[in-house]
Amino acid sequence: NEERLLVVSDLHFGIEADLAAHGLHFASRSTERLERLMRVIDLTDPDRLILLGDIKHSIPSLTRQEYHELPGVMETLRSRLPLLIFPGNHDIGIERFAKKTEICPRDGALINGIAFLHGHMNPAPDLFGNLIVVGHHHPLLALRDEVGCALQEPAYIRAGLMAGKGDLSVPAAKVAQTRLLFMPAFNELAGYDISRIVNDPFSPLSRCMDSKSAEIILADGTYIGPFSSLVQDEDD
Repeated sequence: NEERLLVVSDLHFGIEADLAAHGLHFASRSTERLERLMRVIDLTDPDRLILLGDIKHSIPSLTRQEYHELPGVMETLRSRLPLLIFPGNHDIGIERFAKKTEICPRDGALINGIAFLHGHMNPAPDLFGNLIVVGHHHPLLALRDEVGCALQEPAYIRAGLMAGKGDLSVPAAKVAQTRLLFMPAFNELAGYDISRIVNDPFSPLSRCMDSKSAEIILADGTYIGPFSSLVQDEDD
């Protein structure tokens, strides 16, 4: 309890260039996104900033937007506080903008007893038995009524592991001790319905999630409740 960490996931700087290539045209929001992050940093005053992957968006290469914007983004953050980067699947070429001492293993690492990784690949075995903080999934809570979507907000998913579920080999003694925390994307254009993450998992950790223990918490800390309470009964 001597170090204050701020964890931010899925910034996806450069997403606007990819959207434009698919016919959706937005002016770059990178400046506003960075300013929003700097306000969070000023508010929380952390000792270190953990970037939990997908700092950039384009794969498999850099876009012109990323090439011009990322150096300033990284230097602005670095000048304010030390960085730790857990590269994600979109972070091909991020080494161009990061220092070697800032790059952490892609399969995760323990920091002060908490495990961190982006979440697109199998976690290192020593992460099990701890709280594992994961990006990659962009969880978005969508509450719908008879006429459409009433609420759509970034959210956390907190859940346990289920023994024998998924492709990961987790020691039996560590299953009950392991907790998962799926972080919402910081990028305001990124989001993926929580029900699809739970019911149609697409990553090593989400595939072994115990959906019965899954709980939903909004990005502002509002506790929504267990995921099971959000699933509409077929008879309703």
